Amino acid sequence: MRLQHKVIIVTGSCTGIGKAIARRCVAEGARVVVHGLERELGEAIVASLGSDNAVLHIEEITADNAPQHLVDLALKTFGRLDAVVNNAAMVVSSNTQTTDLVLFRKVMEVNALAPFALIKVALPHLQKQHGCVLNIGSLNAWCGEPNLMAYSVSKGALVTLTRNLGDTLHRESGVRVNQLNLGWVLTEREIQRKHEQGMADDWYNHLPPELAPSGRILQPEEIAAAAVYWLADESGPVSGQIVDLEQYPFIGRNLPKN
Repeated sequence: MRLQHKVIIVTGSCTGIGKAIARRCVAEGARVVVHGLERELGEAIVASLGSDNAVLHIEEITADNAPQHLVDLALKTFGRLDAVVNNAAMVVSSNTQTTDLVLFRKVMEVNALAPFALIKVALPHLQKQHGCVLNIGSLNAWCGEPNLMAYSVSKGALVTLTRNLGDTLHRESGVRVNQLNLGWVLTEREIQRKHEQGMADDWYNHLPPELAPSGRILQPEEIAAAAVYWLADESGPVSGQIVDLEQYPFIGRNLPKN
């Protein structure tokens, strides 16, 4: 019960990695605000976790008052706020030719500006609890796949945000900010995305060792297990850190997954 009595907002937690993190947080003793756009899926998660442990908020994360709504719901339902997991993200394939400024601005808004907006609203309450923020990033932040240009740039911005706030907020407010940069994770949407790109239904069972030395890619539950350490008090005074989670050494170029 490493997160006993903590209250945690997990954005984008109706599916995939966010869902796994929300479930693991409750298993470790926390209460969570589940957030996303898929009401039916979110309601099923809250039902499985129990109304004493979870509450649901459905809203686009870039909506003007979404951060305030999330924080207010946490305080109204559970009386405090200890941590924020900025997991919601817009994953979209694009390169120089297919990226216009409208798309680029939208990706930046979801992946970099929305996390900042939520941190800013949550900060006074996190400060009271000596709480923390965990941003969920991507290995693509270091350079990016050829067809994930806008996404990669947005995750690079998130890295800088984490390093900046991980220093300033830690010194000024006692709030730690860290980030997990994820490699290839087998989520429901990733399975669907690769199928839409023309790969076989069971593409994840036929991966080259260059991309999956273990013979498989990461599971959302493995990301959730790693997240607990950074949300728990046991990570102590560590702040401003970017931790890569992948099964091979990585920096710079990321091979396309096709």
